[in-house]
This record gives sequence, C-alpha cells and structure tokens, in this order.
Amino acid sequence: MVAMMVERWAGLGSAVATVLFLWSVVQKYVPPTFRLYLTVWAAKLAACFNPYLQITISEYGAERFQRSEFFLAVEAYLSDACARRARKLKAELGKDSKNLQVTVDDHEEVTDDFSGTTIWWYASKKQSKANVISLYPGQDERRFYRVVFHRRNRDLVVDSYLPFVLGEGRAVTVKNRQRRLFTNNASRNSNPYRSNSVWSHVPFEHPATFDTLAMHPDEKEAVVDELMAFQESKDYYAKVGKAWKRGYLLYGPPGTGKSTMIAAMANFLDYDVYDLELTAVKNNTELRKLFIETTGKSIIVIEDIDCSVDLTGKRRKDKKASGDKDSDGDDKPKLPMDPDKDDATKVTLSGLLNFIDGLWSACGGERIIIFTTNHKEKLDPALIRRGRMDKHIEMSYCRFEGFKVLAKNYLDVIEHELFGEIQQLLDETDMSPADVAENLMPMSKKKKRDPDVCLTGLIEALKQAKADAAAVKAKEEEEAAEAKKAKKTEEAEAKKAKEEDNGKDKAPDQEANGDI
Repeated sequence: MVAMMVERWAGLGSAVATVLFLWSVVQKYVPPTFRLYLTVWAAKLAACFNPYLQITISEYGAERFQRSEFFLAVEAYLSDACARRARKLKAELGKDSKNLQVTVDDHEEVTDDFSGTTIWWYASKKQSKANVISLYPGQDERRFYRVVFHRRNRDLVVDSYLPFVLGEGRAVTVKNRQRRLFTNNASRNSNPYRSNSVWSHVPFEHPATFDTLAMHPDEKEAVVDELMAFQESKDYYAKVGKAWKRGYLLYGPPGTGKSTMIAAMANFLDYDVYDLELTAVKNNTELRKLFIETTGKSIIVIEDIDCSVDLTGKRRKDKKASGDKDSDGDDKPKLPMDPDKDDATKVTLSGLLNFIDGLWSACGGERIIIFTTNHKEKLDPALIRRGRMDKHIEMSYCRFEGFKVLAKNYLDVIEHELFGEIQQLLDETDMSPADVAENLMPMSKKKKRDPDVCLTGLIEALKQAKADAAAVKAKEEEEAAEAKKAKKTEEAEAKKAKEEDNGKDKAPDQEANGDI
C-alpha cells in the first residue's frame, strides 16, 4: 500500500515536472503570437470544465495618476463587511480618514453572501517583471481585487451586487473620512512649483452642535427638520428640476452665533466646510473654478458678505455711468484702462449670482451655501431673494430661552432662584449670547464655575449694560434735541435774513416813485 502511494506521488511529480519543462520551452522558443493563441485556447478549454467567472478590479484605471474610485469603494466595503472573516489583515490610517482602517491583506480570500448567493473575493498583488522605473503609480506593483462567482449568477452580480458594493463602499468612506475645513488660495500667489489646488484644508474639529447653540428650541427644531429633509430630497430636487442645493442667510449683530450655527450645521450633516474669501478671488472665472473644485456633502460659506467686496449699489452706479456716457458726445478713442482698475479683475454681482444659482451651480450636488452679514439691509435684493438664499435666519440678542441653554451647558443648572431676575433683565437689555456665555464661564480657580457667583455676575453685567444703553439713548436724545434746536435757530436766522433782504429791495423802489 505504501509502495503504491509512493509510486503515485512519484508519477504525479514527474507529470508536473514535464508540464513545467514544456511550459518553459513554449515561453522560450514559441513566438509570442502563437503563445497568445495557446493561452486563449487553454482558457477556453478550462472554461468548459470550470463554471465560475471572475472580474478584476484594478487599483489604477484610465487615469493613471489617480486611484480607481471603484477600487477604493471595494476596499472600504470589504473592510467593513467581510474583514472579520479573513485570516490575514492589514491596518492603516488613510489620508483623509479619522478612523483606523483594517482591510483584507494581499493574497487573501474572503466570502460574501448576497441574496443567497456566495461570492468570493481575492486581494492580489503582482510585481512588474521589467526593471524599469515607471512615472505612473501602480506600474511597479499592481494591486487588484478579483471577484469570483458562478456563471448562472452573472446578471445578479453585474447588475445588482457590484452597484451595491459601490454604494456601500462610498457610504463607509464618507463615514470614516476626516471632515475638513477648506479655504481658497490667493490667486496672486500662484507658484508653478507648488500644488495647483485652489483650496487648502485642515481637519474640521469644531465642537459646536445644536444642543449647545443658544437659540430658541422651536427655531432650532425648525432648522434641524429642514436640514434632514434636504439630506433626503435628492430625488425630489431632480423631479422638480432644481439643483440639489440650498441657500441660507444668517444675519444679526456681532456675537449672536452665526459662525457657531454654521459649525453646528456641518456637524449635524457630517459635511465639509469651504470658507470662501472673496477678496482673494481675482475674477468671476476663478470663482467658477473654485466652485467646480468643491465636493458634494459640503457647506460653502461667505462670511460678512457686505464687507467682502463692493456689491451694494452696483446697479445704481452702472446706470449713472451709463447716463454720463450717453451725455458725453465725444467719440474720440480712449486709452486702455489701468488693469488694476479694470472690472474684469474683480468679482461682480452678476458673477456671484451665477455662482449661487446659475448653470455652474448644478455641477455636483448636496451642497449648502451660507451667507452671513451684520447688516441685511445693505445687501442687494437680487442676492438674497428666495431661490438663492432660500431661508433667512435672524440671529438676534440672547433671550431667556437661549440663556437657559447656556446655563445648562456651562453650569449644569436647569432651574435657579435668580432666573426670574435674569429673565426680566434679558427682556429689557440687548446682550449677545457671546457676552452672556463669557459671564457664565469665569476662568478663575477661586470661582470654579460656582452657579451663584456666575449668575450674580451676569446680573451685574446686565444691569451695567442696561445703564450704558440708557445713557447712550439719553445722549442720543439730547443730541437730537440740540440738533433740532439748532435747526430751528438756523431756519429763524435764515428767515430773518431773507426778510431784511426783501426790505432793502423795496426801499429803492419807493424812492423811485417819489415816496420818502
């Protein structure tokens, strides 16, 4: 029995050695074209006995400098859904990921189940045989995933399973990514030796949430409901023929929480934030380029838009210039304008309007555009009309409902005997949430956030603010009364001077008529 087994293994080894020898002869002496035919026919012959098909997903596709989006989605999906069933794993922290990613290691097999069908995944790596340094990533070492399935499940895998993997992989990537805060690079500081990216970014780590926002609960709930509806309305926006975006105008005095509201919205939606500095944008073309480079699931912010560029009164100035031009009949040729003063080097109102809701605004989707201002009345009505800034949110001074949110967050106090006095003072005094919060957060080791001490200090600050406001109001009324009195005096003197002039004009007329 043992001799028979040895004899069989010896025969098998001899057969394998013969095949390897013949294959080396074929590779060495058979022409490449004929060798290709042999490979194709060998694959067809094997297919007659092998009912399984395979699809290869390479790391680099047609764009050789950029990794395939499908490959990254497969990697994310397998790490989330199938990595627990693998025996060999690798751990790495991705470029834009906030969590450690554990993925299937190379030359490892995992299985997946989809609609009762078993599917095999193989992570593979292939070294290049050529001793040449390649300029393209992925040429020296080629990584790929291979999915294997029974041929009777071909339509299920191609039409349903692979799109499912792509969608789930994208969702996992979004969930694990490190959200970022972007700012646009100044156009005048372009350097050919630096990256051509128009945006720079840092990790977005602002801790603000709607729970910590000093705002009336009903108003916060309305904003949250609207954001949730926007997130789930992709099909609805497509149905009504609108780009999947929404505009918000946040207006109110300084310190009322406009920037905090933006951070809370970004954290709630899990979006990136693009802080657009208009003064660093050279012209409308660069503005469009910046918009194209933004991604979906993002908030584009222009803060203090009334102070960024001179957009107010633009139309009135243009009309006035047009009238002056029509009245000027000089047809002589003019010298070219100074390039620094040319309107083509500035962002115009028209360019900003196209940025918000023009054709370019439909590039991509799931974006929110936010403008903030301290003076809503200074903005051009065309800039903030509905359809561009869909919702206007007033961020006003702190009132009692907002104060209770701050008291709970800063002092862990829900009810207190001083709340009644504070409520009365807040109704009579304008104080921003930032000033109220500062009084509730004393940076002193002696006080150590004692609620009694903090609330008493807030009452004193409110009383002082009330007294200062009363003094300012009294001064303004006094100045207004003095101005009114001076105006009356000036009018009386002007009337008296006019009567004297009229009297002097009548005297020569009387002498001419013989009257003394």
